[in-house]
Amino acid sequence: MRAARALVVDDDPDILAVLEMRLESIGLDVSVARSHQEALTLLNEHGFDVALFDLRMEPVNGLKLMEDAHARHPRLPVLIMTAHGTIENAVEAVRQGAFDYLTKPFVPEELRGKVGRALSERRWARDRTLLRAVGEALGSSGTMDGMFETVAHATVEATEAHRAAVFLLEDGRLVTKAVAGASAEDGAVPLAGSLDELGRAARKVMETMKPETMSGEGRRVILGAPLFVGGGAAGALVVETPVEPTAEDMELLALFSSQAAIALKNTRELERLRSGALAALGRMAAQVAHELRNPLGGLKLFAEYLEHRLDKAADAEGADVARKISREIDHMTELVREITQFGRPAALRRTPTTLNGLLESCLALAQARVKGTGTRVVQELDPGLPPVWLDPREMRKVFLNLFVNAFEALEGAGTLVLRSCPAEPGWIEVCVEDTGTGMAEETRARMFDLFFTTKDTGTGLGMPIARSVVEQHGGRLEVRSQLGRGTQIRVLLPVEAP
Repeated sequence: MRAARALVVDDDPDILAVLEMRLESIGLDVSVARSHQEALTLLNEHGFDVALFDLRMEPVNGLKLMEDAHARHPRLPVLIMTAHGTIENAVEAVRQGAFDYLTKPFVPEELRGKVGRALSERRWARDRTLLRAVGEALGSSGTMDGMFETVAHATVEATEAHRAAVFLLEDGRLVTKAVAGASAEDGAVPLAGSLDELGRAARKVMETMKPETMSGEGRRVILGAPLFVGGGAAGALVVETPVEPTAEDMELLALFSSQAAIALKNTRELERLRSGALAALGRMAAQVAHELRNPLGGLKLFAEYLEHRLDKAADAEGADVARKISREIDHMTELVREITQFGRPAALRRTPTTLNGLLESCLALAQARVKGTGTRVVQELDPGLPPVWLDPREMRKVFLNLFVNAFEALEGAGTLVLRSCPAEPGWIEVCVEDTGTGMAEETRARMFDLFFTTKDTGTGLGMPIARSVVEQHGGRLEVRSQLGRGTQIRVLLPVEAP
């Protein structure tokens, strides 16, 4: 939340000195120019919140400069200054787009009042536009992660903070859902240390149940506002800034956190309804699959018998058709098995399992299955992980599906990163990240829908089954993806059985 920037343009250096001093005394960051060209150079290089232009400059007057400034920054409020003020001049200046009019010599109270009013009008216009845009974006965001990313980026844009983060309480743990803003290369605090501080601030505002301002390391200031859902704090929106926030900053943060909370409530309700619908569809599909299993078994026997008879009769073409029928029956049988598994998941048989070994074997199998030899694979597996209580047979399906999807997205090029590490006390994280094609928001929103697929030969059951198995283990499966920039999937598992 930087200081507001003011541009003052006048060909009189004494006037520039007086205005620079007076505007800086009310907290503005002031730039000055003595000519039309110098002013345009500053306007091209910097963003300004308010401008003061002298009317009678030579060779280009203030009205022409205002026209050129508005061509670059249409919403910039401009105050026209002159020592020869008349009603006609004032009306003409406002008619051509000036915010207001100042006469020389300046009355300090009038200068402060009109500049302050111009800044307030500009800010409220920007905030209204941004809030409307955020509301539309939240309404169209298909996933909870996408909604949080929208909130974080919009908060940084609106408040001009260094960084914003959204935290959510999940199973008693505070989880970082989205981060937006400056990187360490931009002069901001490194992300890891910053998130620790922001996390502590999030916990505080969730405890106090109200927006708070806190001191950060160095001269940074941290602001936080809780996300209220169902009468309690479900999370928090937190920002960090190098300057002291204003009351308007706190109000804006509270507005964004309120919108995020409403969107969170609606998204949770939508996911609950979708989960119930998927479960009902899964049960129905499992019943249909059960009814198909025996007829498919009979068809398989008939196809094999037909193939045998045609082979004996030296009918090569007929035998080949019989083999194709047999393969299609095998494909249908596998589909029936997957549908049954989703609708009637098997009871888990947990055992202490070396997670890294399971991951390596699944990775090798996936590479062989999709011929992913041209893909660069980076393994960052923590050798110090404890054994994890899980069902290796069921989790093998999860990881194999994730690896196959990643290799197929990479199409024999790019990089796949496999990472395992402790997440927090009692939890293990597995991350599968690829530099492939990524997913559009609409695809990501539907990727767990039963039978939804973007593949020509896919069943649309892989990801719903993967999430179901992970949730059976008491874990979570989280997806982040952007079209053209790859996909990251995180699997979080408890070390001990829940």
